[in-house]
Amino acid sequence: MNPVRRNRLIAVVFLAVGAAVTVGLVLVALNENINLFYPPDQIVSGAAPVDTRIRAGGMVEDGSVRRIGEGLTVEFVLTDHAGSAFPVQYTGILPDLFREGQGILVLGQLGGDGTFVAQEVLAKHDENYMPPELAELKGAGAGR
Repeated sequence: MNPVRRNRLIAVVFLAVGAAVTVGLVLVALNENINLFYPPDQIVSGAAPVDTRIRAGGMVEDGSVRRIGEGLTVEFVLTDHAGSAFPVQYTGILPDLFREGQGILVLGQLGGDGTFVAQEVLAKHDENYMPPELAELKGAGAGR
């Protein structure tokens, strides 16, 4: 084989192997960082994977929030108000917007017993937010 052709072949093979390794590493990194979203009905039906980091969203069921002991552990029930609900356990400081009846998003793992152990809780804000000053003006204008 001609030395020039051999050098070109080695370079092409080296580039192809390097590209394959790069694509493989990117796919592994993306697979580890994917957090799929599951609504309450899919979690209750068993469609959500167990012991895998996922996101779940829904509404905090009224009367379900309770603190465990004197620590930061809180348990509550997440529901879709359509018959599907599952318990969530979170240890940490809850967001200021967290309350019963509020829509939230939790990031964590679903246990084999059906309890979702959250590492992060995000409270959704009201889309119809109005600054207090503007709300006062609007309320005063409505009485005229």
